[in-house]
Amino acid sequence: MNFETPGPVEEGLAAVIAPIEEIIAEAKAGGMFILVDHEDRENEGDLVIAAEFADAKAINFMATHGRGLICLPMTSERIDHLGLPMMAVNNSSRHETAFTVSIEAREGVSTGISAADRALTIGTAISTQSGPQDIATPGHVFPLRARDGGVLVRAGHTEAAVDIARLAGLNPAGVICEIMKEDGTMARLPDLVAFAKQHGLRIGTISDLIAYRHKHDNLLVEREARTVTSAYGGDWRMRIFGDEITGTDHVVLSKGDLSTSEPVLVRTHAINALEDILGLGPSPADELPREFFATHCVECH
Repeated sequence: MNFETPGPVEEGLAAVIAPIEEIIAEAKAGGMFILVDHEDRENEGDLVIAAEFADAKAINFMATHGRGLICLPMTSERIDHLGLPMMAVNNSSRHETAFTVSIEAREGVSTGISAADRALTIGTAISTQSGPQDIATPGHVFPLRARDGGVLVRAGHTEAAVDIARLAGLNPAGVICEIMKEDGTMARLPDLVAFAKQHGLRIGTISDLIAYRHKHDNLLVEREARTVTSAYGGDWRMRIFGDEITGTDHVVLSKGDLSTSEPVLVRTHAINALEDILGLGPSPADELPREFFATHCVECH
């Protein structure tokens, strides 16, 4: 399913959907907003706020007007730092929502369920000064483990909340709460438009966030760079780039100065062990070495 392409309901209400740039700015300013996932997925809207701004007032608003479960999406790195085990060893939920065990701040709370207590628990969980010793389980706040790669890997509110906070330059954690109607049914996009107008909130979509990240995020990270000497063409500059989404490594071998304005000869090669090592298949057995030598000769001239 391509969750980057808006569905017909979303397209029909495009005029009331805020650009992701506005949602990011709202998050950075400490505001609450609504994020809607694809109508072919959960088709739900969540109240969202960056976790570092989730005070008692924000938690009370979510509990009073959102009516859903108040959760704390965090990065996998943060979840591991706090030593939080997953709620289910084998996650068989429909969308594999990654709940950990519920938590409470070890110090400073009373019953744990009040808006102030939950805000304190959230602040403790995301603090860089906190560790496993500062958290008690179970509790009244429900952490969610966001997938590495964010909405480009999983198009859920968990990943969207973390992505928005990160893009806003904030602690990469959010607080989310599903929005239900007064009759207990889930609010859909047309309902959410009225809800947003009533409470002065912006609405953004995860589809737009996916498109924004594809356009603006650098999804490749240079992991290593060094000079290597090969029997095929001598010295090469080798740089290894990791794909942040798939985890795949891409190797770049180059010669000469690439910073000039002159055109650069580029060749891409998908590694195939049967052809490159064993010489089996339709391509010549020495295809890759010949390309090395050809590139070397161009650089020499």
